[in-house]
Formats: sequence, structure tokens, C-alpha cells
Amino acid sequence: MTKPTGKRKFQVEVREYLQRIVEVEAASEDEAELKVLHAYKAEEIVLDDSDFIGYEVEIYKDEP
Repeated sequence: MTKPTGKRKFQVEVREYLQRIVEVEAASEDEAELKVLHAYKAEEIVLDDSDFIGYEVEIYKDEP
């Protein structure tokens, strides 16, 4: 039989934020956004540790 320790388990969520400004030529803001979105999905734009701008930590779920 194990003794109760008085400690509980918690799930803690850690979020990291990456950000990069990308210049693109386009006829409109919508076209520019679509071009960058397409390039990102095609992995032509890949964010890495040099794009790190911050993080947050918070309790995700308290297990009973």
C-alpha cells in the first residue's frame, strides 16, 4: 500500500510564439496574404528558433 503524499497531478500547457515578417509583391493585401499562406503550406517559409518572440505557461487541466 502506498502512502498518500498530498501531491496532485496537473497538466500545464506551454505555448511558444514564432513570428517573421515576410515581404511579398502583390496587387492587394488579400493576394499578399494568400501568396504567403501558400508559401508557408508548401514549406517555402519555415519558422525556426530565430523567429521566437515569447511563450506562455498556464494550468491546462486539474486531474482529480
